[in-house]
Amino acid sequence: MKYGKVEDPSYIDFTIPADDAATGQVLKNASGTDFEVYIGCAKWNKTDLKGFYPKGTKDELTYYSRQFNSIEMNSVFYNMPKAEQVVKWKDKTPEGFKFFPKITQSISHMRRLDNVEELTEIYCNAISHFEEKLGMCFLQLHENFGVKNFDRLKAFVADFPKAIPLAVEVRSKDWFSDKKVWNEYCEFLQANNTANVIVDTAGRRDMMHIWLTTPAAFIRFVGCNVDEIDYRRIDDWIERIVQWKDLGLKQLYYFVHQNVEKSSPLFSAYLIEKLNKRLNLDLHVPQMADEQGKLF
Repeated sequence: MKYGKVEDPSYIDFTIPADDAATGQVLKNASGTDFEVYIGCAKWNKTDLKGFYPKGTKDELTYYSRQFNSIEMNSVFYNMPKAEQVVKWKDKTPEGFKFFPKITQSISHMRRLDNVEELTEIYCNAISHFEEKLGMCFLQLHENFGVKNFDRLKAFVADFPKAIPLAVEVRSKDWFSDKKVWNEYCEFLQANNTANVIVDTAGRRDMMHIWLTTPAAFIRFVGCNVDEIDYRRIDDWIERIVQWKDLGLKQLYYFVHQNVEKSSPLFSAYLIEKLNKRLNLDLHVPQMADEQGKLF
């Protein structure tokens, strides 16, 4: 993902903001004792994740899903998913694997949430075939979808099927520049049990908020392709996740993007290994292939 890319990230302040008081209250009121962690990449195709797959891998999703427990599905953003294809994807993955599909651009970008009831029904009927392997779908809005369109967003979220968990990512700067607007937006999501997507990317630090509107943290981490900086950023996230877990976080959905996607599995594996140690988890640490396509 090239969104938020900067030529020289060394001058960017990557500090994670202080927690909003509302986040603590949301986590404090969360029920249940289970803690679920899903970490993965945005894509599974071999072209983008060059070097991840062992030589001779015949089916990329089958292999990927044995290394990671989830995928942020951007492919369905470009084309409306079909039920039969969803079933094929589902059947290739093991028990416990989760898909986190993006809502198709015909709904979010082309019609901009206007008159999308039929399209939304088609989309939801298709992804419902993931059944128990459906994690959470997310709505990413265009950068020029601003506060003036808030009523459209409210109507969409209110009408979205409650059986399908939903997260929302806004990008227009006017959502973040006015604290009153931002508070109203987050309070609306919280009232509708909708997760607030956190985007950590170099060129849009205004989007780097820390306001959880549900007990689920949905984080999209965009690397800056300077390894030293990105490892440090992930270390900072680990500290924040540990704090949230102590406060009552119930689900963590964390997806790693890179401008050069081939390093995404490496950073995802680093995060998994660190969280396993800090939180006494037992997540599988993905294996990487070497330059000859052999596992090491």
